[in-house]
Amino acid sequence: MASETVKVIVRCRPMNEREKALGCKAVVSTESTRGQCFLQNPTAAGEPPKQFTFDGAYYQEHNTEQIYNEIAYPLVEGVTEGYNGTIFAYGQTGSGKSFTMQGVVDPPTQKGIIPRALEHIFESVQCAENAKFLVRASYLEIYNEDIRDLLGADTKQKLELKEHPEKGVYVKGLSLHTVHSVLQCEQIMETGWRNRAVGYTLMNKDSSRSHSIFTVNMEIYTVDERGQDHLRAAKLNLVDLAGSERQSKTGATGERLKEATKINLSLSALGNVISALVDGRCRHIPYRDSKLTRLLQDSLGGNTKTLMVACLSPADNNYDESLSTLRYANRAKNIKNKPCINEDPKDALLREYQEEIKKLKAILAEQMGANNLSAKPAPLLKPQLDLETEKQLIREEYEKRLAQLKASYEAEQASRARLEEDISSLRNHYDLKLSALEENLRKEAGTLCPSFFLFPVSLTSFPRQDQPGPTL
Repeated sequence: MASETVKVIVRCRPMNEREKALGCKAVVSTESTRGQCFLQNPTAAGEPPKQFTFDGAYYQEHNTEQIYNEIAYPLVEGVTEGYNGTIFAYGQTGSGKSFTMQGVVDPPTQKGIIPRALEHIFESVQCAENAKFLVRASYLEIYNEDIRDLLGADTKQKLELKEHPEKGVYVKGLSLHTVHSVLQCEQIMETGWRNRAVGYTLMNKDSSRSHSIFTVNMEIYTVDERGQDHLRAAKLNLVDLAGSERQSKTGATGERLKEATKINLSLSALGNVISALVDGRCRHIPYRDSKLTRLLQDSLGGNTKTLMVACLSPADNNYDESLSTLRYANRAKNIKNKPCINEDPKDALLREYQEEIKKLKAILAEQMGANNLSAKPAPLLKPQLDLETEKQLIREEYEKRLAQLKASYEAEQASRARLEEDISSLRNHYDLKLSALEENLRKEAGTLCPSFFLFPVSLTSFPRQDQPGPTL
């Protein structure tokens, strides 16, 4: 299995109004053609700037459309072919992570990576020939080291992380929503976004106080020239990390301070995982140190194509944070993953759907055959159902059979519940009778001769419904 390194790019936003008001100077510059980023220490003007090289380096003149087309497009294209993919933004609070991932509607060139990836996926679905797709989405956040379903019935409920021998780490009880268009995805995202934990800090009035992961799960069903079917599954994780930050600069107190502590701990755990993966001598990778690193386990050193976007502020008063981000990103680019196409997944829903459609088509063919035998054929024209009519008949037959199965199952469950109640009631009734009989026998025992022995009787001496009776 061929390995490939994690792709890492750096993006520096323009100076914001707050930084301009403080009289900040720019200490970040880029050489985009070479993917280089330079950071000048403001307290050591005579020293040469620190230099870092990445898969891409983008400054204020570059928009999100260009970043997506050059870097993210190949990764998302791989997802439509059956590879797992992860894109995550990292950087201090207010450095442009959410802007890069979510973007803005106007101008269109600054639409974020997430909506662009969704458009890309559904364009592939619509253009594919001889292929069927099932697309489902989930949206979670990690807030104060608790996992919450942003699309669940109870968004405050804490969910558990589990591990499966085949599908790996997953969140128990996380809701999956079937989507058929970009619009549906965007509506789901909007719902989840409103449920996210955000709060005011000095660095950013709408600072994300949690890590969020929007996941698109795809199943791809194709039939080759020989008529053999193939099934592939893939998932795309779109991650918006909470900001790394120094608490003194954000003015964090009370609940904000508690949030910041948890955020920094999980990002520190992420850094430790990155360092351990890059260090060839390290045998233990500390994925279990945080919920974030466990969920990203497959994206860091696993079966996933991964892109990290390191976001920077250009201002000199953020020099330390920018240096930390660049060092973090510089380590991450050395991580090696081993992505491969996920073929023939055992738990794929499309396989179940296809089998059910085959059965329903067989039933439909039988019914049509019977109708054709009883009807007089036209001399030249052969009766033929168009595709939409066939689909409708199959759908109606499916819904009818499903309703029958549900009704039978519910009736069986109700009948079983009544039977268990009757058995329990009967058992209690005879237990009371036998207890009364034993009590009477004990009272009468004193008046009988000593040679009379009392044998206690209980219900356990009678065969239960689930035990065989005596052999005759």
